[in-house]
Amino acid sequence: MRKRNELLPKDLKDICNPSLFKFETTKELVDTTDLIYGQERGIKALEFGTDINIKGYNLYLEGPSGTGKTMYTKKFLAQKAEKEKVPNDWAYIYNFENPNEPVAVSFPAGQGNAFCSTMENFVKDVRKDLKKTFNNEDFEKEKQIIKQEFEQKREELLEKLNQKTMMQGFQVKSTENGVYMMPVLDGKTLVEEEFEELDESVKREFEERSNLVQEQIFQALAEIKTIEKEAEKKVEEWQSNIALMTINVHINSIKANYKRNKKISTYLDGVKKDILKNINYFLASESELKAANQMQRGENKEPWLNYRVNLIIDNSKLEGAPVIMDTNYSYYNIFGGLEYENQYGALKTDYMMIKPGLLHQANGGYIMFQAKDLLSNPLCYESLKKALMVKELNIDNSTERRNGVMLVSIKPEPIPLNVKVLVLGSSNIYHTLLSLDEDFRKLFKIKAEFEEDAPKTPENIERLSKFVRSFCNQENLLDMDREAMAKLVEITSKMAEDKDKLSTQFSEIGEIVGEASVWAKKDKQKIISKKYIQKALDERIERIKKYDTRYLQMIKEETLLIDTEGYAVGQVNGLTVIKIGDYSFGKPARITASTYAGKEGIINIEREIEMSGPSHSKGVLILTGYLGEQFAQDTPMSLTANLCFEQLYGGVDGDSASSTEAYAMLSSLSGIPINQSIAVTGSINQKGFIQPIGGVNEKIEGFYQICKLRGLNGEQGVIIPKQNVRNLSLNDEIIEAVKKGKFHVYAISTIDEGIEILTGVPAGQKDSQGKFPLGTINYLAQEKLRKFAKVSEK
Repeated sequence: MRKRNELLPKDLKDICNPSLFKFETTKELVDTTDLIYGQERGIKALEFGTDINIKGYNLYLEGPSGTGKTMYTKKFLAQKAEKEKVPNDWAYIYNFENPNEPVAVSFPAGQGNAFCSTMENFVKDVRKDLKKTFNNEDFEKEKQIIKQEFEQKREELLEKLNQKTMMQGFQVKSTENGVYMMPVLDGKTLVEEEFEELDESVKREFEERSNLVQEQIFQALAEIKTIEKEAEKKVEEWQSNIALMTINVHINSIKANYKRNKKISTYLDGVKKDILKNINYFLASESELKAANQMQRGENKEPWLNYRVNLIIDNSKLEGAPVIMDTNYSYYNIFGGLEYENQYGALKTDYMMIKPGLLHQANGGYIMFQAKDLLSNPLCYESLKKALMVKELNIDNSTERRNGVMLVSIKPEPIPLNVKVLVLGSSNIYHTLLSLDEDFRKLFKIKAEFEEDAPKTPENIERLSKFVRSFCNQENLLDMDREAMAKLVEITSKMAEDKDKLSTQFSEIGEIVGEASVWAKKDKQKIISKKYIQKALDERIERIKKYDTRYLQMIKEETLLIDTEGYAVGQVNGLTVIKIGDYSFGKPARITASTYAGKEGIINIEREIEMSGPSHSKGVLILTGYLGEQFAQDTPMSLTANLCFEQLYGGVDGDSASSTEAYAMLSSLSGIPINQSIAVTGSINQKGFIQPIGGVNEKIEGFYQICKLRGLNGEQGVIIPKQNVRNLSLNDEIIEAVKKGKFHVYAISTIDEGIEILTGVPAGQKDSQGKFPLGTINYLAQEKLRKFAKVSEK
């Protein structure tokens, strides 16, 4: 016969009817586009945040890990980005005015690569054409004419010089090694020996005149030098004019394609001037260039190397805006940097060694970061904020430290930044950033909240089926039949801890489906049936239930004292949840109460030894308030009571044991024993009403394990808050035991209902005079308290 407050088997789990599904297997589901469910608010915020193009409107996607926010966001952004404009290519080019500050230049998507090829071909063509031009016979003839003019003028000057010096008795001769003068006497040029034989007076006369002759020679040499420079200049000008005609043909052709790009125009003018300045390199042979480079200690001095283009972002193959997500959160990978090469003990770099980062790749589109990983590198987070504030991307290698090595670095021009940043993380991280970082609110003005559960509607169940089909197809798993799908719906409802909801922990759901597929394949099945879903669940628990098994063994061996039959005064089985790592399980704990005369009130032993958490301590204080209102309206409550979690050595928290402690107190005060076959959970308020708790399924299943171990006697069961009935999703074995009357689940609203189930004695309600009926639990407890009061008065 069903007792008062006892739940029926149908109340213990919401069964999903397989007939709800219109398919035999999930393979029949073709449309798997609408996979995510229950995230309408988050999706709406995501859509709005990505549509608004105002500084600071970046997004923080908040939600527990595994709820599909990353999966959905990537898919959403990919679809949105497809319809958007492809961003520009970006390249760095040489700065001829300031070589240490390379110039950043942008091109419409695809044209950056074309410009690189253009400049490569330009160098090849110019080198070839210049050599061809300067090897031309006409050029050589003109060059020879200029040289002949110089030689003629030189000879004329030397002739005039000789005429002047002859008047002073000296003849001037010109050789390859220079100009020298010789004395002349009687029309004959004297050699050194003949000059020495002259009279001293004649020698002196020659020496006096030699000073004037030397001045004349120096003056003539200066004039020759001037003519020589004019000739060289004339040759250079002629070369430049000839070269310029050749260069302009190519330069003007390139300029015509980039008329609106001022940076390219300036750059090409610089290229032209640099070629004219280094024309000899362009005319040199390969062997001559090699020899010149060897003279420079291996450093390549070929001028056309500065005409290369460093295309750091090539969007030629991109369709729509970029969507970037990576797992490498190093500074260099996110922001780019400079590479170096060692040259004789110094690390050198140039504009061709500038490397882009993720933000360069995402520029003009979207980039996603995991909050936990981003914040693990504070420099990256601070640099990201700075870039978003100034809307510029700087290549900054100031973070690098190389002890004992000299760095020869450059400062590339910043690139304008236009990117939408999406940071994905937990609510704890969000609120921490909000409270500690004043810049966070300015830069991440949109929060998109992703829930961990969703309403269990037919539409959401259908979406769950689509997710399973998509996941199976993606991971090459077996498909599920409708019975297996119905079982999975029940599991997701249990994960959500609510009969009317489905869990959105898609990661864990996928794990269950994947493991069920493996078990089915081991049995050479072609479809996942219901039993393999259950098998996957059982095996998942079996793999990590070491501590659960040890607790069970200790109870079996009576190392931990738990009674599951009989009666005892001031003793009751409370239900607890133990969480170790990623596994939580329910187990009972013996709670005892001893009461005696005194004025110390209720003593929480765990609190006294600092093993009680704040929630548990609060629960005990609430219990004091309940006892005071119930029994101390006309008589002071003179009581000392000790409450204890027996054999508890690791601390206790939570208020779900407060109703259990109340039952132990009432039993101790009334002297009425409590049925040890029944375990209890639930918190109370000061008015004696039962309040809901968490982990109700684990608690029930944990106590059932122990009862089953010792043998079900038909008396065993649990008492839970009535509000937790909607959270029930017990396993099939417990439901079957309840059907057979071997196990019971009671749902209550008040302490009075609970104590009646535990003792079999009426709790008793106050009459109009504030008195309880004779023989009831409350009457006996009140009488005991009055007795304590009288004793305390003596």
